[in-house]
Amino acid sequence: MFTGIVNTTGRVVEGRSGRLGVAERDLAPRLEIGGSIAVNGVCLTTVEVEGERFFCDVVPETIIRTNLGRLRPGDHVNLELPMTVAQGLDGHLVQGHVDGVARVVRVADAELGREVHFALPDELAPYVAEKGSITLDGTSLTVADVNDGDGTFGVALIPHTLDRTIARWYVPGTLVNVEVDVVARYVARLMGFRVREGGQ
Repeated sequence: MFTGIVNTTGRVVEGRSGRLGVAERDLAPRLEIGGSIAVNGVCLTTVEVEGERFFCDVVPETIIRTNLGRLRPGDHVNLELPMTVAQGLDGHLVQGHVDGVARVVRVADAELGREVHFALPDELAPYVAEKGSITLDGTSLTVADVNDGDGTFGVALIPHTLDRTIARWYVPGTLVNVEVDVVARYVARLMGFRVREGGQ
């Protein structure tokens, strides 16, 4: 379990089918073999650590559902260690189970930071609401607006987020990993059961 508060960014050193290697000198030595790490919001298992580098296996399902399969050596990724009971909960509950990818359609500088809009995948639209929580490339964010007419949603990025995450490099066409709020998923499922029961 994660919070969506990114610890740092790392640099891809190996990206091939079934294998991902990332360099980050401060975080890598803290990892344990078999332990979890969120890479761009995807919960992966650490299988090897070599100094400032760590390596994870990436299964085909993950390649299909996320942007990890598009990473190349030199690319930067968001990194977060799993939350602990002692640390408390910043951000929101993030599972590291990416629901799909969204494409950046518009980026605009704002008075304090930057506004970024994304194409909203139809299958995720029911779970995205204005002022609700969403995770983009592992970063816990608040949905600033939703436009059902053109199928987009937007977030506002403060300077701290831009400085600490890969969001600083978002441009139109960038594909980002999306994990919707797990609470929204459970509410939608519960409502679906109630509708079916009411129709019997």
